[in-house]
Amino acid sequence: MACSLLPLHAPLSSPHGLLSSRPAPRMLPALPRGPRVLRHRAPPPPRALPDVAAGVASGIRDALADAFLESPPTWRSAATSNLAVFVAGSPALLSGLSASGFAAAYLLGTLTWRAFGPPGFILVVAYFVVGTAVTKLKIKQKEAQGVAEKRGGRRGPGSVIGSSAAGCVCALLSIYHVGGTAFSQLWRLGFVASFCTKLSDTVSSEIGKAFGRTTYLVTTFKVVPRGTEGAISVEGTLAGILASVFLASVAYLLGQVDVLQVAVCLLASQVANYGESYIGATLQDKEGFGWLNNDIVNVLNISIGAILAVLMQQLLVSWSS
Repeated sequence: MACSLLPLHAPLSSPHGLLSSRPAPRMLPALPRGPRVLRHRAPPPPRALPDVAAGVASGIRDALADAFLESPPTWRSAATSNLAVFVAGSPALLSGLSASGFAAAYLLGTLTWRAFGPPGFILVVAYFVVGTAVTKLKIKQKEAQGVAEKRGGRRGPGSVIGSSAAGCVCALLSIYHVGGTAFSQLWRLGFVASFCTKLSDTVSSEIGKAFGRTTYLVTTFKVVPRGTEGAISVEGTLAGILASVFLASVAYLLGQVDVLQVAVCLLASQVANYGESYIGATLQDKEGFGWLNNDIVNVLNISIGAILAVLMQQLLVSWSS
């Protein structure tokens, strides 16, 4: 029996060979990887205030709302409302008041709220905002000339009291119903007139020191330096009249005075300011009158304005009846 032997070195992969090799498995082409996306977890929802804190906050809110809306105001509601306003507005208040002036203003605000409610309080706020603004107007120039208010224009307790003494008296007369219902509107008018007088005085003085080209002594109309006691200027006088009109108009919009009383406040304030300038020119800084400082002159000024307004109102009522 014949057989053929394959050579040992014959290739196994030959197409005619006894063994055939398996085809290699196909590999899919590698796809490029995109940028890795990081998944951010949503932050957990904020935790609610604890029940106790939420209850306290709600209680404070309700107490303030009751204090603001209480009519007529009580001493407690007036003090609470005023405290809330002073805390919220302390940055602005401290820019125009010293620390002791801030305390004095708080007492004034409480008294005003107790007597005349939010409208009276808003009137005083308007006075403070305008008065502070004009006091700080060109403050560097005023300081260089030596005519600026002390402490960079921040008012102390003496200035606060000197600016509000007549208004405080009118507020107390109103609170305790002095003269009865017939006089209640007179005390309100005196209150408004006193602040119209003081704002007119402050604006005329500060605008005159900042922009007055020529200042004249009120008694002789001789030209004198800016800041001289009893000196007036055209620019300052006109600005003072506008300031009085502005504050009296605010009082009218707040229901504190009527149209005729706006005119009464304007006239009374200008007469009082002339009287204040005359006192400053003839008595202030003179021998024997060392006690007559700016704060006392301010008290006299606003008292004249308030008294004149009350008297003029009474005369108008008498003539019309």
